[in-house]
Amino acid sequence: MRRNKRVNDKDLHFYEPAKGHGLKHDPFNAIIAPRPIGWISSRDTKGHVNLAPYSFFNAFCYTPPIIGFSSTNWKDTVGNIEATREFVWNLATMDLAKQMNATAAHVAPEVDEFKVAGLTAVPGRLVNVPRVGESPVAFECRVSDIVRLKGADGKEADAWLTLGEVVAVHIDKAFIKDGVYQTAATRPIVRAGRRGDYFEIKPENMFEMIRPD
Repeated sequence: MRRNKRVNDKDLHFYEPAKGHGLKHDPFNAIIAPRPIGWISSRDTKGHVNLAPYSFFNAFCYTPPIIGFSSTNWKDTVGNIEATREFVWNLATMDLAKQMNATAAHVAPEVDEFKVAGLTAVPGRLVNVPRVGESPVAFECRVSDIVRLKGADGKEADAWLTLGEVVAVHIDKAFIKDGVYQTAATRPIVRAGRRGDYFEIKPENMFEMIRPD
């Protein structure tokens, strides 16, 4: 009873998103945190290469391995992928944080963000899209679906979810130990809230829990 009383006595900030959050910054993407970064490279039908980060990104299926990212507004990346049906995901790490941030700049479609950020574009093995050579991990992907998102009322949102099957994986062997990929050793960076908040994943912050099944 005492425990339930403490829960019920919490001073909660309640709001309905459609009516506004009433805070200095929208807490939605700060609550859903940290979020992996979808650092996506693509190529348009004219051969121009694009590289851009997306904070709505994750993995969705083991077999086949499927990853996806959501783009608010129809951006060059989504247009390129719709046309060519291919893209590459690149792992954003602490060592590449500044370069990743540089590729978030709004530039013309013909501008190569690899060059803007001083990164090496390495040709894909199975797709005609380059990966970031400096990144320790990259997934070559072929599109499985592009979905325009909708609200509960069925109204279309100005956002598109791109899903892709991972057809090839590149991993720097320096981060594989005894046959196990060392997640934290690459020091991935992940998104928090506001416009510029990030976390760095470090080995000392990891812990293990054995699942009950």
